[in-house]
Amino acid sequence: MDIYAFPPIAAILDAAYSGLLLLAELLQPLAGDAAAAASVILVTLLVRAALIPAGVAQAKAEQSRSRLAPLLSELRRRHARDPERLQRETMKLYADEGVSPLAGCLPMLAQAPVLAVVYALFAFAAIAGHPNALLAEHLAGVSLGTSLFGAAAGGTATVATFGVFAVLIAVIVVIAEVTRRTFRPPAGIEADASPLAGRAGALVGALQFTTAVVALFVPLAAALYLATTVVWTLLQRVVLRRRYPLAAG
Repeated sequence: MDIYAFPPIAAILDAAYSGLLLLAELLQPLAGDAAAAASVILVTLLVRAALIPAGVAQAKAEQSRSRLAPLLSELRRRHARDPERLQRETMKLYADEGVSPLAGCLPMLAQAPVLAVVYALFAFAAIAGHPNALLAEHLAGVSLGTSLFGAAAGGTATVATFGVFAVLIAVIVVIAEVTRRTFRPPAGIEADASPLAGRAGALVGALQFTTAVVALFVPLAAALYLATTVVWTLLQRVVLRRRYPLAAG
């Protein structure tokens, strides 16, 4: 079953298709042949701007968890032999302080539908029954519908294909490593007693690098979205960390 053929989703996809074509047309005088790629970047920036409140919530949650680190350490000491009690008390502490251990996942989860739409717009030859004109758009001579894995497997990859994807994947990997080093949690927070918070943090950390792997398999337009969003994430976190610094250890 093709989920994109489901009428409500197909309607959303068709509207997104028309909107992206219109945006590319508006950007044509400025971006030339890269207008569609510029449109994808602009859409990414607009989505991330709309998600700034979620980023602020994430920064506030990180600040609150750092403030609660001494209390969490005390809970670990007090209930070291009773993991279930430790988890209950930890979650109660979070609830009493109004802190969500999952706040860090919100920006990532909120982008999933947008990324799915961008993927579909450049993965199918037809959108809502009409030919997909977006597949004729290029960036540096590479079709925005090209995936590195697909092109390499099919023997159609060119030097430009490898070059463009290499740049995007390098950006994703470098930004992920800079983010990991810059925002490595202090010891008191890293040993967070909440399994839920720990899993959420591990998920976000792992996705920083798995994003680069995903970029190998998705259309170039989606890889461009991923590269743009990770750059935004780093810059936003730097700004918000200054606004909401962690409590001194």
